[in-house]
Amino acid sequence: MSQFSRRALVGAAATTALMLAGTGLASAHVSVVAPGAEQGGYSVLTFRVPTESETAGTTAVTVELPGLRSARTEPLPGWTATVEKDPESQLVTSVTWTAEPDVQVGPGQFQQFVLSAGPLPEDEEIAFPAIQTYSDGEVVAWDQIATGDAEPERPAPTLTLAASSGDGHGHGTDDSAATSTATDTGQAGGAAETTATDTTARWLGGVGLVLGALGAALGLGAVIRGRRA
Repeated sequence: MSQFSRRALVGAAATTALMLAGTGLASAHVSVVAPGAEQGGYSVLTFRVPTESETAGTTAVTVELPGLRSARTEPLPGWTATVEKDPESQLVTSVTWTAEPDVQVGPGQFQQFVLSAGPLPEDEEIAFPAIQTYSDGEVVAWDQIATGDAEPERPAPTLTLAASSGDGHGHGTDDSAATSTATDTGQAGGAAETTATDTTARWLGGVGLVLGALGAALGLGAVIRGRRA
């Protein structure tokens, strides 16, 4: 192998290592994902919180919300969720997850905190500043907004929203799922009643056929006896 080829391979390896290192750093940030989230709609937000400390664990996470009408947390064993609302508007302004004693997200681990919320703002991008508290008392604020292509040291979790599809999905209240379930239950009940009615009709029809066949047999027997007589 030529000296030029060796240098090219070394350079490529170094570049790959730097890219992987950068990816690792980026993945260590608190982030939010919500596939299919639309402007003005409801969505399930998943906040991914890694523990960056090598000596302490994450014991609490607070996420700021942009004044939402509804925010419902998913039960998470070992954690207590507290939803804060503005006393005047009653809009949800933040959610805090607090670990119970002897529970934490240890070094080298991460935890997902799930929230069903909406309606989301009519913006292309929305930030959810977060505060991460460690077991040794350290508090890290993930609240810096990126400007340009440069990523800040402590970026706030940011979500890009798709334009409203205009088909009505995700724009009603978050009770729409319950309404849909109730509607489906009603339809299932109607189907059950229809099935029961069809079964009864078929049973009665079968009895009628049996009685008709029996009557025909009796009539045929009477005719035969009459001819013998």
